[in-house]
Amino acid sequence: MQDPREAPFRLVDATFRQACSRGARALWRSGPEQVGVWILALIIGTAAGFAALIFRRGIDWLQTTVYGTEDVLQLHSFAATLEWYWILVIPMLGGTAVGIVLYLWTPDGRVRSVADVIEGAALREGRVERKAGVASAVASWITLSTGGSSGREGPVVHLAAMISSWIADLFKADAIRGRDLLGCAVAAAVSASFNAPIAGALFALEVVLRHFALHALAPIVVASAAGTVINRLAFGDVTEFVLPGTTALEFYVELPAFLILGLVCGVVAAVMMRSIFWADDVESQLQKRLGLPDWVRPALAGALLGAIAIFFPHIIGVGYETTSSALTGQLPLREALIFAIVKVVAVAITIGGRMGGGVFSPSLMVGALTGLTFGLIATGLFPDVSGGHTLYALAGMGAVAAAVLGAPISTTLIVFELTGDWQTGLAVMLSVSISTSVSAQLVTRSFFLTQLARKRVHLAAGPQAYLLGMFRVAAVMRKLEAGSAEEERCWELVRKGVYIDGNATLDTALKQFEEAGVSVLPVVPLTDGDDAPPELLGALFHVDSLKVYNRALAAAAAEEHS
Repeated sequence: MQDPREAPFRLVDATFRQACSRGARALWRSGPEQVGVWILALIIGTAAGFAALIFRRGIDWLQTTVYGTEDVLQLHSFAATLEWYWILVIPMLGGTAVGIVLYLWTPDGRVRSVADVIEGAALREGRVERKAGVASAVASWITLSTGGSSGREGPVVHLAAMISSWIADLFKADAIRGRDLLGCAVAAAVSASFNAPIAGALFALEVVLRHFALHALAPIVVASAAGTVINRLAFGDVTEFVLPGTTALEFYVELPAFLILGLVCGVVAAVMMRSIFWADDVESQLQKRLGLPDWVRPALAGALLGAIAIFFPHIIGVGYETTSSALTGQLPLREALIFAIVKVVAVAITIGGRMGGGVFSPSLMVGALTGLTFGLIATGLFPDVSGGHTLYALAGMGAVAAAVLGAPISTTLIVFELTGDWQTGLAVMLSVSISTSVSAQLVTRSFFLTQLARKRVHLAAGPQAYLLGMFRVAAVMRKLEAGSAEEERCWELVRKGVYIDGNATLDTALKQFEEAGVSVLPVVPLTDGDDAPPELLGALFHVDSLKVYNRALAAAAAEEHS
């Protein structure tokens, strides 16, 4: 007779054996495909890591060449010793070169960046533009090397996305697989840029793919690890910033201060983003009013940056020297405040002037300066109940960057991986969460999503808001038999002025269905002349539109939860 106490163990053993059997059968069916995806992830991660490394080395080389400095990490200190005319002329010449590159090789004179990668993931089956992407990488390289006040991570992300797009096309990857490969490229690019493998993987999921599906996690982690290895082979296992000693936190008493810091950083992030968009609008209006060619715009932006850099050379380039000074508390209150304001102005001029680069590094710098300013005031008012002011700089760096990027999870982790300080997690998390919530009420959730919204690509509300825009009426309409009742009904609607163009999208069609109160819309091509007789191409039925929308929503949900 069996001991009843062994029953639970037999049940666990049987369950374990059954699970192993099912796992073996699943691996036999889909294992080769999964292994293939992991191999592609490794290839893309390695390629993206080398792309990030080459781009960074290229910036260092060109900065050394044009400014004559031996240490690019101390560029702004060295630039302060140059004659004023060199500081003015170098960004202006760089802006001119950027303008010519974009004028010749892009259709709209605009640099591609992270926002375009997000759009590619959502609407283009994980693909991005290549010719314009190469031109954008060259433009960003010149911008960052000649005094532009932006970051290198955005261009690297788009450069890596081009690699994944090429591989996805080479292997004829479907939409889901294409997006997974795109996520691999983004993760590796961020990891290689910051030596931050955890944050790189989460950034790809949180910001670009905008879901945390399990099928994407494994290949993205593989690619992120590959990108990190490339970085560490080149620079060693070191953090980007070194903090002084340890950062202390008087938890229970001091935590409210970090909540207030989060509010301040949320407003600063919103001001920074709105300043960039305002500068873009103003410069576009001036360009149109004065009739200036597109290539002149970056040149004028470069001249403005050079004029500012004469008095504030810290705006030149990525700005890691100033960020490090803020994190180590080497800046007094007045300089930290002024530097933060001037940096926001410089970033707005750079990006609004259609020069290259991204907003990742500038948001880290502005955040560190904001946090240091707040920390110096807070610790000065309450010296007995507060830790070091450098802790506020660290929290501020994460809070502003998270709000600008719309990435509270990955930005929190990237702050830890950039500094190697994991002991201050609660303070950083509090500031990041409050800052992100505040800024989301003032802009369209993040800088990238607002950029897309300004292009009338609305991704912030989720798939239900943008999926209909992916389907053309001509692809969903039905052909009509000549003389049928449906054809007669459609002609009657045409005579009443109720019809739709075949190139319109389903989001326009559904609005028209609701406004007209009909169940079918005649599809008529738009003609050049008003007197031209209409041509009936077919009919778009309301039920067909809803079926397509339902299938698209189901596919998006299945991908997100698989």
